[in-house]
Amino acid sequence: MDESVLPAELLKRLSKAADAVRGHRFIHIFSHRDADGISSAAILAKALGRAGKEYQITLLKSLSAESFKKIEASLADCVIVADLGASYVKELEALGKDVVVLDHHVAREDSDRIHYVNPHLAGIDGMSDACGATMSFAFAATLDPANWDLLPLAFAGITGDRQHTRGLAGPNMALLRKGGNRGIIAEVRGSLVPPGPLSTSLYLSTDPYVRGVSGNPAGVSELLRDAGVDGEAKGSSLDGDSSRRLASLMALKLAAQGVDLESLKETTRPRYVAGDMDMECLAWAIDACGKSDQGGTGILACLGDEAALTEAMEIDYAMREKTVNLARKLDEKGLTQMTNFQYFLSETSGFTGNVCGIAMQYIGDRSKPTVALSVSEDSVKVSARGTHPQLERGVDLSEALRKAAESVGGEGGGHRIASGASFPAGREMDFLENLDAVIGDQVTHAT
Repeated sequence: MDESVLPAELLKRLSKAADAVRGHRFIHIFSHRDADGISSAAILAKALGRAGKEYQITLLKSLSAESFKKIEASLADCVIVADLGASYVKELEALGKDVVVLDHHVAREDSDRIHYVNPHLAGIDGMSDACGATMSFAFAATLDPANWDLLPLAFAGITGDRQHTRGLAGPNMALLRKGGNRGIIAEVRGSLVPPGPLSTSLYLSTDPYVRGVSGNPAGVSELLRDAGVDGEAKGSSLDGDSSRRLASLMALKLAAQGVDLESLKETTRPRYVAGDMDMECLAWAIDACGKSDQGGTGILACLGDEAALTEAMEIDYAMREKTVNLARKLDEKGLTQMTNFQYFLSETSGFTGNVCGIAMQYIGDRSKPTVALSVSEDSVKVSARGTHPQLERGVDLSEALRKAAESVGGEGGGHRIASGASFPAGREMDFLENLDAVIGDQVTHAT
């Protein structure tokens, strides 16, 4: 790892973090349970195992006051917190043990008491240029340069966090160049046509979500018939003419449902492959494992366990089928419009963020952020998604959700374009009204 990938300040932090870890026999890894967090945990596990270390992995849905208790209760004298931690720097400092934080969420403060590695601390945008897996890979490569072969797992995190949709930049791009030169990872051209057997992949497709096709077997059959394509054919193996016909028909349908050119460009983003594995497909599968509380299966899949990978793909199928059906229901029902954003009530917990992203990209009004609320007896979980043009107008969902949640006794944060929050049940309308005001102020002050 050198300054062609990360600035000297971050390399220095990584070196000190690696030295600290070398001094311990047992390390406890805490990581997020999404694709970025699971790939981060797998990278760290493989690197620690190669270094002769014993380790334990705990995946967390989020880092909250409640989940932080698990870190406090750890018996390890050294903990690594990956894809989490930016909001709990002071609490991590107080643990009285060696702590390594490898995060990419907005850094509100620095620390000289823990080993804190965050791209924001060096002026790098952690929303788009470096994810948790990027930083975890950088740590692994610092610990031992032989760990460069783990780079494909970093791309599972990069694609899982959608940092590639507008093209790679910063450390992510540098890793692609270096990994490509070493023959570890390759970039291939993207398409609207999804990979895999088309009768299945079009039925499950939510990126793009094609109205009348996604989740609709009859619509899939009609589309394939009009394109003159066999449903058993794989999207990646179609000849040029067949691929163009099918992609053109999909593009027409997407345009008819109001999807703009920017979204079409994001959907046809490049893919990243290692051997015969599309790392974005791996990201889908391990993300599904995490959201299904089977994160261990996702980690084993990342580590090369074939049985676990097969199981992860099965979990992914079930998750995607549920997701596309929820998206269809939302498409039929529509979203509720506030002045500065749009929202819906999520029917099923665990799917809220995915459906929110689909609604933002393919169903709702792209001029406004999309917010989803999942209401239980005691609490409300919130997911919010935006677009880059919204950010350019001043929208910052991380700050907006934090302020709105705190106003009703909750907490929130994340990235400017994708964020989350939670607050006590019964304050939904107060939260929505406060959020509307905050986003309105952001846009007003930016113009």
